[in-house]
Formats: sequence, structure tokens, C-alpha cells
Amino acid sequence: MAHGVEGDRLAKILVIEDENELASLVRRELELSGHQVALAVDGPSGVEAADRFEPDLILLDLMLPGFDGLEVTRRIRTRHATPILMLTARSTELDKVVGLELGADDYLTKPFSMRELLARVSAILRRVDLIRSRSEQNATTETLQFPGLDIDVQAHDVRSQGAPVSLTATEFNLLRLLASHPRRVFSREYLLEEVWGDEVAVFDRTVDSHIQRLRKKLGGAGSPGDYIETVWGVGYRFSPGSGA
Repeated sequence: MAHGVEGDRLAKILVIEDENELASLVRRELELSGHQVALAVDGPSGVEAADRFEPDLILLDLMLPGFDGLEVTRRIRTRHATPILMLTARSTELDKVVGLELGADDYLTKPFSMRELLARVSAILRRVDLIRSRSEQNATTETLQFPGLDIDVQAHDVRSQGAPVSLTATEFNLLRLLASHPRRVFSREYLLEEVWGDEVAVFDRTVDSHIQRLRKKLGGAGSPGDYIETVWGVGYRFSPGSGA
């Protein structure tokens, strides 16, 4: 695994951005940091490039020709768990929540400095590596099994009611943490610190958005796959009996 001058992992990064000047600047800064970069200028070519380039990280503009970044995220998430950092001039909390609910891992509002962008890229890559490292450390417990749910920690494979479930690295780590301690209540603050760390700028709805997406992927609230309970005023807990 290659590393940059500050110990950060070098990665394959796909930039999906239709502003040529900004795209060129971002590409130059990323390449100067040692990363391998591919560019796409609209929604359709961005989805195609994600399949062809197989990036470690995607920088995705929200406003794109063809179809927008939310649709790009939706399509990529049907077959890839690649971390996505959304870039946009729109800064409302609703926009952020929608992006996160669709599968974005982080959010950066324009205009931004290249220093901030590179810091955010490094933080996401470190978080992905930390998730993998923790999974390897927990490999002695290779499978967490509950009624209707199997979590293969080492293989990052999840099956709900026998059907495979595609999760992002962040979603998997969140589920693994909750499922490793059944019936224990975790506060939002603890989950943010353990899953996202203190290096990434996140906001109050981040945990809620990811929990909602996990529930939907595992089967949805009130369904046989509803394993995650809300403890009002406190946080969340994994209740294996609820998925029976």
C-alpha cells in the first residue's frame, strides 16, 4: 500500500465535475499529492467511469448535466460501496440529508479551499482503512448470526432473510458496531466518534440518515429485517429478536 509524504494512503480517485476549471484544479492538487485521478463531466459518464475505473473514492458534484449527483449516487450505490464525497454550491441541511440518505459519505460546500478538500479526502481514506483494520482485528469472530441476519465480518458480507445486502463501508461499520453489542444502547455522539471519528465534519442528522438507510436495506421499519430500535432521547440499539 503506497503512502504520501504525511503517511496518507495513495488512492484512485474519480472526480465527477462539469466545471472544467475547478475539475482541472482538483485533479492537479490530487495528483500532486500522489493520487491517481480520472475525470468525468456529466452524470452518465460518471456512472460509467465508476464501473470502469473502480476508484477508491469519488468526488461528486451535485449539479451535473445528463442527470444530477443524487441520481449518480443512487445508481452507483446499486453496485458499488465506494466512498462518495459530494461537492455542491447548495448548502441547506435538506440537501445534505438527501445526499447522505442516498449514500454519500461526506459533504463539502462550494467554494472550498484545496487544503480543506485534501484534508477531507485524507480523512475519508483513513476512515475506510480504519474500518478494514477493525474488521481484520475482529476476524476471530468471523460471523455474527441472528434470526434472519448473517454478518460475515471478515468478508464484509451481509445477508438479511437469506438475501445479500449491499452496504457502504460506513454502513457496514455502523451495523457491525451495533450488532457486536446486542441490546446495548449507543448514543449518537458515541456512534459519530466510533464510526466517523473526529476528523470529518458531520452534522446532527448524519447518524439518523445512515440508520434509516440501514433499516431500509435490511428490510425496513416494522418488517422482519427491522433489527435497529430507536431509544428516544438516547440513541439506537440492535435488537436481534426484532428481526425474527
